[in-house]
Amino acid sequence: MSHLPQIDYDSASEEVRAAHDEEIRLRGRMTNMKRTLLHSPVAHRIYAEWFTLRAELDPAISDREIWIFSHAISKAANSKIAITFFRRALINKGFNPDALELSREEALLAAFGKAVVADSNAVPAELWARLKERYETKVLVNLVAFAGIMLATAIFNNVVEVDFDPELEAFAEGAGSSAS
Repeated sequence: MSHLPQIDYDSASEEVRAAHDEEIRLRGRMTNMKRTLLHSPVAHRIYAEWFTLRAELDPAISDREIWIFSHAISKAANSKIAITFFRRALINKGFNPDALELSREEALLAAFGKAVVADSNAVPAELWARLKERYETKVLVNLVAFAGIMLATAIFNNVVEVDFDPELEAFAEGAGSSAS
């Protein structure tokens, strides 16, 4: 059970309701994490910069590549909600997250995501060299910033113990329909 409640839209302030409505307008849905973050519209807005950075990384990094990168960060951070969110993204596009054949770029991004979480003070020089061969500096700046927000998202979910979104259940590791 979550340590912090989700907002109650009906009793929320105008500011919170406006932020909620804008999130629905922009993304069409509201997760339990966002409903919890909305107690502070500023915190919600900061975490929503994930989408801004994602847009900046496009087209240098494809959707599948960003999902694999985000999934690797989520797995390394042991964040069930985040892991399942990216499993759902992959499954909904016809990929089996339990049997992915990674391209060279995808494997590089997955290794980088894991390294960032494992020890951000010791990302291997060889990994940096490969990243610098593949991506320009602006992409790398955005990628590291994106990784930071992705890790922050995983940490928020873990620390608060945000209630698992029911619509993610079918996509969780070990769920019967996840490998379809």
